[in-house]
Amino acid sequence: MPTTLTAFADVTTSDSALRRFLHGLPGVDAVGLEARAASLGTRSIKTTAKAYAIDLAISMIDLTTLEGADTPGKVRALSAKAVNPDPTDRTTPMTAAVCVYPDMVATAKAALNGADVKVASVATAFPAGRAALPVKLADTADAVAAGADEIDMVIDRGAFLAGRYLETYELIKAVKEACVRPDGTAARLKVIFETGELSTYDNIRRASWIGMLAGADFIKTSTGKVGVNATPANTLLMLEAVRDFREQTGIQIGVKPAGGIRTTKDAIKFLVLVNETAGEDWLSNHWFRFGASSLLNDLLMQRQKLSTGRYSGPDYVTVD
Repeated sequence: MPTTLTAFADVTTSDSALRRFLHGLPGVDAVGLEARAASLGTRSIKTTAKAYAIDLAISMIDLTTLEGADTPGKVRALSAKAVNPDPTDRTTPMTAAVCVYPDMVATAKAALNGADVKVASVATAFPAGRAALPVKLADTADAVAAGADEIDMVIDRGAFLAGRYLETYELIKAVKEACVRPDGTAARLKVIFETGELSTYDNIRRASWIGMLAGADFIKTSTGKVGVNATPANTLLMLEAVRDFREQTGIQIGVKPAGGIRTTKDAIKFLVLVNETAGEDWLSNHWFRFGASSLLNDLLMQRQKLSTGRYSGPDYVTVD
């Protein structure tokens, strides 16, 4: 099995070459995709398997606050919750990361105080991505300099939908380079497609391949700021893409559905999708994340119910 992108070297040499490749990908059977996603969502997970799935889902959350009203106090509180989600039960896993705007990265980093929780930052003029390239790169560099471990960038959907695929590819490449620190280490890069604005499943597949070819460490469904965000079907499609990409290159890429995943039942459905589509290698927070805020509270309430036999209710978890 190849372990580099050598086989695809010619694909990104020109806009026309990249277009030929992307439009040569197999078309997506929308009916079949949605039927398979719905079928996998009916799997019943109970008792010890459910307890395992809940803890796994908690450990995969990028606990997120991306509001204009974010304050240092709110970010510190969210960071404390990421480290210790349930103060009544110290066996509760930490979340994978705290996700904030670039100006809050230093606050989150200080609040985490060395805990094994990453600081993720949105960048590149999130959520619309409507800014000049130097602004996007400066946005990224500022977040990395402030201590971000991960960058969640948005693509220019206008460029992509206009068919300017090489421009989209080169943007991701440039942001990837901006993630590198002076010491040679780098923040991991998550590339957000805003699938709700891409119109078709074929476009989601093409965007996935652009992201992977350009060096994304994760491909991510959405910003959570539009009407349609993560769905089982679009996440299934992206899981198929990373599976196929690894088969052809030997390179593993993560997947992050974000927006609209609010309940334990939803989270478990997505974990089933991961296991049945990409496989067990993706069942860790190094390769799969949930972009969420309210999801954590429902997972905590369901976890408490499994351990005590009683449903505590929302008054027993913090409101973020």
